[in-house]
Amino acid sequence: MSKKIITIGEVMMRFTTPGQERFLQADTYHLTYGGAEANVAVSLAQLGMHASHVTAFPDNDFGLAAKSYLRKMGLNTEHVYLKEGRMGLYFLENGAMQRASRIIYDRFGSAFAQFDGKEIDWENVFEDADWFHWTGITPAISQKSADLLLEGLKFAKDKDITVSGDINYRRNLWQYGKSPLDVMPELIRYTDVIVAGKSDFKNCLDIQSDDWNECCYESKKYFPQIRYITKTKRENVSASHNRIHGVLWNGSEVLMSKSYDVTHIVDRVGGGDAYIAGLIYGLLHMGEKEALEFAAAATVLKHSIPGDANLVKLEEIMDLMHNKNVGKLLR
Repeated sequence: MSKKIITIGEVMMRFTTPGQERFLQADTYHLTYGGAEANVAVSLAQLGMHASHVTAFPDNDFGLAAKSYLRKMGLNTEHVYLKEGRMGLYFLENGAMQRASRIIYDRFGSAFAQFDGKEIDWENVFEDADWFHWTGITPAISQKSADLLLEGLKFAKDKDITVSGDINYRRNLWQYGKSPLDVMPELIRYTDVIVAGKSDFKNCLDIQSDDWNECCYESKKYFPQIRYITKTKRENVSASHNRIHGVLWNGSEVLMSKSYDVTHIVDRVGGGDAYIAGLIYGLLHMGEKEALEFAAAATVLKHSIPGDANLVKLEEIMDLMHNKNVGKLLR
């Protein structure tokens, strides 16, 4: 039986310059949609899982188009609400060689930021759910978004649903009078699997160590319910060439995936979302080490796909894990 995954968070319109053009050059943009949590849901839907996303869009044609995109990607949109407000936007300039990629956000005052979720039937949202995923972006958007997420987390824990959280710290988003230290610890208290690097530990939990392993042990002291902590390790040779592997702490030891030399990158946005989606799938279906290798292969494949979402199938990830059909012409 297919596993059921719930995600929550804002989905934005994404405008990308053609090829590697700079913002100063572009006179046209490619439009798609993206949001960290929805990216995870889309990835899992491609792997055959039942994925449902909770969000709000503006009650206009832009909101209807975004909702249609989620349906097209295989998501259940029963819990997508059309409300007052605007559509969040972001603009991407893809880098090349030694020139970094750049993103400009235009998302303040969005329909999701103003959404209090009073009409959400959490019992219905989490019926038969196996996993709930959130990120640190949602509580950074607004007080209403933080309160909405906390409500969902409490309900998921009451239902004994496994919860994962990518606690990624986005400095520019925390603009409503609260700091991450005011908000994030309470959210992590309901979370079993977290994605975090050293800067996330520092800014969200005030753990100051420069040793990632030590940060993991310190986190476990404060939050004993944590089962796994994970991250990707990325070496940026250039904007077009990275080396990537996954790291997973299971409470007693650190596991590392094999490292991939990722050259000729098409689009790295959403790579972290593809990784946690792969890990969620892996932990639901495999042992720890195989789950980590699956997650690493998933994020590598994302770098070959334009857009936020990792539109790859299960067999493609398994093939890369086992070095099968890599780069071939399949027909």
